[in-house]
Amino acid sequence: MFENINRPKTLLKTAISGALLMLSSYSVAGESTFANPILDNGADPWVTYYDGNYYSATTTWGSTLTMRKSPTLAGLRDTSAVTVWSETDPKSGFNFWAFEFHRLKGPDGWRWYMMYTSGRDGTYDYQHLSVLESAGDDPMGPYEFKGAPMPDSYNIDGSYITIHDQLYLMYSQWQGDEQRNMIVKMKNPWTIEGEPSLLTRPEKSWERVGMNVNEGPEPLIHDGKVYVVYSASYCATPDYKLALLELVGDDPLDPDAWQKSDEPIFTKGNGVYGPGHNGFFVSPDGSEQWLAYHGNPSAEDACGTKRALRAQPFTWNKDGSPNLGEPVASGKDIAVPSGENGPLRVKPQAPMMRLNHFVTRTHNDQTHTILTNTTPAIVDQLPDGSVRFADYAGGFLTGGQCADSPSFQAWTNQACQRWDVNVNDAGLLTFTNKDDHVNYGREQGEGYDQWSLSPLQSVAIVSAVSGKVVTGTKTTIEQQKWTNDKLQQWWLQPEQDGTVTMVTQGEPTHCLNAIDHKTQWGMCVGDQSHWYLYPRDKGGYSIVNKASGQLLGVEQCSINNHAKVGVSDDAGKECQSFYLRNTK
Repeated sequence: MFENINRPKTLLKTAISGALLMLSSYSVAGESTFANPILDNGADPWVTYYDGNYYSATTTWGSTLTMRKSPTLAGLRDTSAVTVWSETDPKSGFNFWAFEFHRLKGPDGWRWYMMYTSGRDGTYDYQHLSVLESAGDDPMGPYEFKGAPMPDSYNIDGSYITIHDQLYLMYSQWQGDEQRNMIVKMKNPWTIEGEPSLLTRPEKSWERVGMNVNEGPEPLIHDGKVYVVYSASYCATPDYKLALLELVGDDPLDPDAWQKSDEPIFTKGNGVYGPGHNGFFVSPDGSEQWLAYHGNPSAEDACGTKRALRAQPFTWNKDGSPNLGEPVASGKDIAVPSGENGPLRVKPQAPMMRLNHFVTRTHNDQTHTILTNTTPAIVDQLPDGSVRFADYAGGFLTGGQCADSPSFQAWTNQACQRWDVNVNDAGLLTFTNKDDHVNYGREQGEGYDQWSLSPLQSVAIVSAVSGKVVTGTKTTIEQQKWTNDKLQQWWLQPEQDGTVTMVTQGEPTHCLNAIDHKTQWGMCVGDQSHWYLYPRDKGGYSIVNKASGQLLGVEQCSINNHAKVGVSDDAGKECQSFYLRNTK
């Protein structure tokens, strides 16, 4: 986190609002247990573990899709929600529900596909599914809109299932007085092929409490058996629950090929009501299967914001079917997922950065700060405001009492592998070990602990408020939806003073400048073209102009496409925060 930031006003008055506040409820490194609920207001949850982090998403109700990321499951509670997509189209920009992200092999290779439900303001009559595709292999994008599989009908709660190398879409829709689950073949992750078929309808008494509802179908494939777990009965009742389908035939599009469980497999209990709308994920070491779901704290709570994200492991019955058990009571200790505390070697999804090392030396009574060398490392930001550094081999920079001198070692989730980020009076960064509070580089002597950051490759600069990317058109700097245009891919080139200059791949001869409180294209010389790149305590980066000390930001904190990106004094606003994302 930022400390010691009383620097000259021309550089930066306050790097981050609230930077010195610690997240007191954040899970301490190395804890062996956690307790539910993980996240209040966590309806329709989706959780995945990938490349060293858990990623989660829950219903947002509005016009943005947000995700959370943490190396620990409990850490999802306090990490900041990051906007990965926003929409203002009046036909599909409202009522965002039940979105989930799947890693699938698309036309251009492995990508993440975000499927979500949205519709029109003031009504739920036009809710339908839409699909986004990631630019690279980062679950947090940037994302490009690919299409709506069925834009002209009511369809919600979409999920994918792959059977015999064929991709299918499962979803829910109303037919008469029944909400039914459907299945349809797909040409690609956003285009259906052929006619939908019935997957399951609410025919049993325990599926018809409150309303006749089957919804939220989710895939579960184990030891060659294909299952679908779905939610039954009305979500406004405490008897919302999970039930099971098994594929016993050859054709998933044949309703008779599916066999429904005689009884639900997961119901209210232990003070948890209406447990449902689930997903599944695997522990970090791959040895455990986990259930994520939402539940209410009382029988009177309905389909609203009291539904909380909860998680627990499950096992398998002798016949191969899942044994989900019963909801674990709130506050009861649960062992963290196996492998969460390592040892692990993983490369988190974040740009590989140059850690540019600066040394302060005195010669003939003159003090000079000199760039000496660079160290490549991924900078992975953590929920408590610290960071961890990973190398090409998936090791993490380890200091403190865990190493004789800082070195890259397997992740073991200890304080000695976490580093606080501070800004010194020269505008450079120091990385302070959370175990022994010694700065990285200090072991070499005074003045050896100064650093700056710059990406090794081109990156997308993604707005934390909108999920749109900074785009350098020929005349303006604005945010736009990601389209993989060269004007959206930025090179942040390191300079001798610890700053970066910023050019796009589409216009590499002109730099982003800040002049007269505005952004504009200009020559790549002078402080107006130099920018400090500072990690923020709540995630993302502040991009600070050296000449003015002002921060890059989306004007009026707009989520609109083509909204201008300018500079202004630090106001501690989310729209002055940006994330750097890989574009391949």
